[in-house]
Amino acid sequence: MQNNDASLLLLDRDAVAALLQPDDVRAAVREAFALHAQRAARVFPLVREELPGSAVFGIKSGDVPSQALLGFKAAGFWPANREAGGVAHQATIMLVDPRSGRPLCIADGNAVTTARTAAAGALGLQLLARADSAQLCVFGTGVQARGHVDYALHALPSLQRVRYVTADGRQDAAFEALFAGRSDVAPAGGAGTAAADAAVAAADIVITATPGHSTLFSAGAVQAGTHINAVGADTQGKRELPQGLLQRARVWADDLPQARRIGELQWAPGLPAAELGELLAAPLPRKAGDITIFDMTGIALQDLTTVRMLYQRAIANNIGRNIPWPW
Repeated sequence: MQNNDASLLLLDRDAVAALLQPDDVRAAVREAFALHAQRAARVFPLVREELPGSAVFGIKSGDVPSQALLGFKAAGFWPANREAGGVAHQATIMLVDPRSGRPLCIADGNAVTTARTAAAGALGLQLLARADSAQLCVFGTGVQARGHVDYALHALPSLQRVRYVTADGRQDAAFEALFAGRSDVAPAGGAGTAAADAAVAAADIVITATPGHSTLFSAGAVQAGTHINAVGADTQGKRELPQGLLQRARVWADDLPQARRIGELQWAPGLPAAELGELLAAPLPRKAGDITIFDMTGIALQDLTTVRMLYQRAIANNIGRNIPWPW
């Protein structure tokens, strides 16, 4: 049956920014984890391929049949963009009508990816970290690190200090200014393994948000009771955590098959682990000395529930551009 009145909603960078509210993102991401745990949603096989020029292209897709939610995110990393003053990480998300296969919405996915990943990390902190956690150590000061610290400070009011580790040990005044008045933010002090290990040893929570090219600290630096959100390993061959640490910890992932393929668990694929969404229905009986790790590879359901929220808000508030898409 033809439909000459059909349209496609385009949400560009500015439209997404106008619609993206942290509380709504947190709710959408929590729903994604709940649906995944209930097996009410599907995560389709991942596409992840290297391109010329050290670029990486991937597709994450999935659906929620009972909610008529279907779609995908095409995303990756193009380092040459930086030479032109652009952003290396690029993402585009599409919602599709599962009854007809027609596209409903195309959204710029860059800010969505940052926000939904940070929201997932914050959920991991609420479910796995000690409630009295006071000091956070973050590796990196880029877009992902900024998002994760922002959402972490909201999720855990007990956090009083943030110490950040950069590759060269330099101070990042712009990073510190983002959180002025919310926490005591300062560089870890110095570069190299000794400085990184000292920062990790003093932390209750560690967030690794780097490109994931090499391990960031020594396994022995992690103290009993520490929680780690591991963000950077999202491709085969990438890692941030040192050898032997996973075996000392209790490990959760957003999606186990995917984490064993491209996350930190690729380095210990046979290690017992569970999925974070399971804790929504049965909270973790945490022991004081447990080391816990959330292996975050990011799943399509987080993108889809978040963009569906944006799509609904855009229609309600007449935001975005509707273009004819007859068929």
